[in-house]
Amino acid sequence: MDLIDRVSRQFEDSARTKLDAVEHLAAPIAGAVEIMTTALLNNGKILACGNGGSAADAQHFAAELVNRFEMERPPLAAVALTTDSSTLTSIANDYDFTQVFSKQVRALGQPGDVLLAISTSGNSPNVIEAIVAAHEREVRVIALTGKGGGKIGEMLADGDIHLCVPSDRTARIQEVHLLVLHCLCDGIDCLLLGVED
Repeated sequence: MDLIDRVSRQFEDSARTKLDAVEHLAAPIAGAVEIMTTALLNNGKILACGNGGSAADAQHFAAELVNRFEMERPPLAAVALTTDSSTLTSIANDYDFTQVFSKQVRALGQPGDVLLAISTSGNSPNVIEAIVAAHEREVRVIALTGKGGGKIGEMLADGDIHLCVPSDRTARIQEVHLLVLHCLCDGIDCLLLGVED
């Protein structure tokens, strides 16, 4: 096995997937930036959730908003619903793992907030339940998916935005999700700070 060749193909495949996705995702990403910025300007917050690598992405995104991305600015209200081990384990133990995010959305979500729901397959049961709870609480949803969007793609409301990566490979979807999250952070900062270019 030629490992250097294999690594090179991974880089090429990742770059190709990102370039193939830009036409499909640029406009809905811009729309998501506007929704999130409006929520933040109106004293709302962004809640983020996902499993595994998507949990890490939810935490990464919240950290970029609460601390900073690339420009200095005041902290922004964002909460990763994946980080409170006592809450997660008590809900999973007392009820069911499918409710670990939805109960938090019902507790914390307010009209005008935004839920960033991340699922590479679009079929994560606990993320689906979080979206159901968000709709109940009048929280708009930005869904980050792949593989055609799965069940999540079918359940989004009119005011929600679906950012579905046109790929079936989990690793490639996650790589594009990270780029999308950075685009969201950059767009929010630009709108908030009045950056023109």
